[in-house]
Amino acid sequence: MPIIELTTFIAAPVERVFDLSRSIDLHTRSASGTGERAIAGVTSGLIGLGQEVTWRARHFGVWQSLTVRITSYQRPIHFGDTMLRGAFRRMEHHHHFEASAGGATMRDIFIYESPLGILGRLADFLFLERYMRSFLIERNRIIKSTAESDAWREFGGVA
Repeated sequence: MPIIELTTFIAAPVERVFDLSRSIDLHTRSASGTGERAIAGVTSGLIGLGQEVTWRARHFGVWQSLTVRITSYQRPIHFGDTMLRGAFRRMEHHHHFEASAGGATMRDIFIYESPLGILGRLADFLFLERYMRSFLIERNRIIKSTAESDAWREFGGVA
């Protein structure tokens, strides 16, 4: 089962980074390459504990839907989302935040299990793990550039 871990330093207050990371609107912007949009549940603003969002996006030329629920939440140090329905057999994404000198350190732990047994594991090895890592790196790049500029003000409710 692949586990992708990323660490990103962001020169902004930890509360701002935390809130931007749970912004539906910013996620939509960061995933614009896949046409991703929220189609059910919380479809804009900030998502919180117990809330769900269904995303629709085009990955590998196929339109897919993915529903996740925020299953853990401790502002501003951690939140986790778990897939309820979607293409993966299992998926969890844990977002950890730590205030540090001059900003915040954001750490992602993305755990997933592909469907289709050995075929899914082969897909992980050949391309899926690399694809998911690139997707998360781009998401973090957008969070970082938004948090470190005045652009964060565009997203309501962000501290």
